[in-house]
Amino acid sequence: MIRNRYGIRAGTRGRPERSEATRRRRRRSAAAIGSLLALCFAGAIFSTGLGDMYIPPGKALLAVFGAGSEDYVLVVQKLRLPRVLIALLVGAALAAAGALLQGVIRNPLASPDTIGITGGASAAAVFFLAYLAERIGIRWLPVFAIAGAALASAALYALAWRKGTSPVRLVLIGVGMASLTSAATTMLIVFHPRSDPGMAYTWLTGSIYAANWENVLTLLPWAAVLLPLASLLSRHVNVLQLGDEVATGTGSAVERNRLLLLAIGVALAAAAISAAGGIGFVGLLAPHMARKLVGPGFGPLLPVSALLGALIVLLADLAGRTLFLPYDVPVGVFTASVGAPFFIYLLFAKRNSA
Repeated sequence: MIRNRYGIRAGTRGRPERSEATRRRRRRSAAAIGSLLALCFAGAIFSTGLGDMYIPPGKALLAVFGAGSEDYVLVVQKLRLPRVLIALLVGAALAAAGALLQGVIRNPLASPDTIGITGGASAAAVFFLAYLAERIGIRWLPVFAIAGAALASAALYALAWRKGTSPVRLVLIGVGMASLTSAATTMLIVFHPRSDPGMAYTWLTGSIYAANWENVLTLLPWAAVLLPLASLLSRHVNVLQLGDEVATGTGSAVERNRLLLLAIGVALAAAAISAAGGIGFVGLLAPHMARKLVGPGFGPLLPVSALLGALIVLLADLAGRTLFLPYDVPVGVFTASVGAPFFIYLLFAKRNSA
């Protein structure tokens, strides 16, 4: 067998260049993931030290492990650390859900909040909190949120179906679905005997105020199972992005893989919403930012999106609780202030593709 100086068989052109390009992409992806992990860790430690009581980063890190001043340990472990962990988990789940939806639907406008998944989960979660939580326990909240998100997703596809689903039509109907479910959520809160307007505002905007360890333990199992599962199935997203005919030609079970990936995305978004309310636009922003860093390949795109989403929610929450003291501004205010204009820009850019 004759090989050239690159160790490649004669007659195969361009493979060394492709191999080098692949190595460069892998190095860039690894560097992006490593940098974002470091930023998330540094941001978490920095965030645990900021507030009414300032704690230096070194002492905050010690307090995380139960060492140092008792006052610092109390503030960090009881108040700030659960909030930081919820921010990271919620951001990662929402961003991963957005990346999955954009990849499977093949539409850059798709995200849990823009196509009504957030609204369906919110309505079901508010119904559970108002009428069932005291009877059966708060741990069932993610299950009800996922059920609401699944019902909203099924209704969305039924309404958008017309000899197939146009990506833009799916998103536009989803915007209407989001408005409808938001109205239903508000009505549930307003008509409940123990409701108050502040609760409605906080839930619909999205906030992790007063997050505790129970919230962390409720969300953690969902994220710990669904995020690795989504990563294992990421190769199917790359195939689906080629189009149904090409994907079928490669031997891929298109419909089964699409439904499975959509189910994972819906479950991730709903679990995050059950812990933090309707935080908007994280699932839209993070995947677009990730593509700028690592390209469209879904293998590295998913973890980079998740890390960016975690960082976005962490920084938004940090800003909300420190910049306007003594007020605690909901996370969703900051994510919407950036995400809503970006969504309008994308909608305008894709206006001729319906």
